[in-house]
Amino acid sequence: MINVGIVGATGYTGLELVKIILNHPEFNLAYIANTEGNTTINALHPSLNGVCEDEVKKADIEEIAKKCELVFLALPHKTAMAYVKPLIALDLKVVDLSADYRLTQEVYEEFYAPHTDAENLKHVVYGLPEMFTEQLKTAKLVANPGCFPTSAILGLLPFMSKRQPQTPIIIDAKTGVSGAGKKLSEVTHFVNVNDNLFAYNPLMHRHAPEIAQKLGVSFEEVIFVPHLVPITRGMLSSIYIQVEGDFDEVELLKEFYKDAKNVRVSENPVDMKNVSGTNFCDVYVKRKGDTLFIASAIDNLMRGASSQAVVNANIMMGLDENMGIARIAYVP
Repeated sequence: MINVGIVGATGYTGLELVKIILNHPEFNLAYIANTEGNTTINALHPSLNGVCEDEVKKADIEEIAKKCELVFLALPHKTAMAYVKPLIALDLKVVDLSADYRLTQEVYEEFYAPHTDAENLKHVVYGLPEMFTEQLKTAKLVANPGCFPTSAILGLLPFMSKRQPQTPIIIDAKTGVSGAGKKLSEVTHFVNVNDNLFAYNPLMHRHAPEIAQKLGVSFEEVIFVPHLVPITRGMLSSIYIQVEGDFDEVELLKEFYKDAKNVRVSENPVDMKNVSGTNFCDVYVKRKGDTLFIASAIDNLMRGASSQAVVNANIMMGLDENMGIARIAYVP
């Protein structure tokens, strides 16, 4: 068994990590922590009563190093990098679910905060397996992608070579409220979210530069507008690009993802429900003239965070990428 730890077990992604690892045939959950400690995992998440009642400790670097080979960091940006630097120095492998290592230092500091660990930015691998499988096999530090970028990039990748240069990449994305995290805010208050739908931070959302950077285009070319919808989990991205040339868009999509274990090409428009609770990304495409419509659906807590993190960890540790990962959606 491979001893792994979770730092940041308080939130929704931390809970999903615990659930996956408890059922993982090769990972042993050896350490659970947050920034405060002095509680148990079932006190934080009563759904785990009678299943797992392990102590949640205040995160301690030395103790983590003694007990674990690999650590998942489910912490906010800025907080995560303070743990990554000493953990990497102690030769642990780290999967970071925050934004701290997804971007270049210049772009990160423009959209987030000053970066205190520029050295490890040189060695990080972006944790999108469909792009970086070989690099993940030898990675010590993985930056788990954001949920919106995961959905958008997977939808767009097969068609970037067909896109008309310099034309806008328009991404209209909808997400469930769990994507905002567990901490309550005025925006995510039930009274505000219920029976409502609204865009937030249009055009300037922090995930737009992440999408642009991984697709190799400028920030100005990405027109990204996220929307909050009154559901708990799920994400659907409606993407529009201008293309050129004569090609069969469906066959191109199928060929691109023919070896991908966690991308499913759909002949019909996709929805959130059929990927809920899984690591699948379902993709649909249709063309009208020079306009290509791509729909990409994921579970924001799973493929957009926790299950993708475990897939990355599996690859890092030389295991089958889908080991321990749920394959059946939460549908009636």
